[in-house]
Amino acid sequence: MAKAGKQRAKGRISGSAGRYGPRYGRFIRKRVNQIEKVAKAKHVCPKCETIAVKRKGTGIWECRKCGNKFAGGAYVPQTPNLKVALRTIERSLIKE
Repeated sequence: MAKAGKQRAKGRISGSAGRYGPRYGRFIRKRVNQIEKVAKAKHVCPKCETIAVKRKGTGIWECRKCGNKFAGGAYVPQTPNLKVALRTIERSLIKE
């Protein structure tokens, strides 16, 4: 029984990493694809809390609405370490 519609290539997860072709292995290309999806997405601004933050360069992020420019992670505006530090600061402020 034939399927209706377009058929996709089996096991193809290239996305933005398709530019590498068959080089570097499937898992590395898959990881590059995931990282680039996160880096190119819009994120929440820590100042005005709108979804308008875009990556300008390595570790440089800028909100398109309020113009807030700040340093963050290379591929995400808030790294896991920053989240832990903010939680720790918040806890210490609550105790006082």
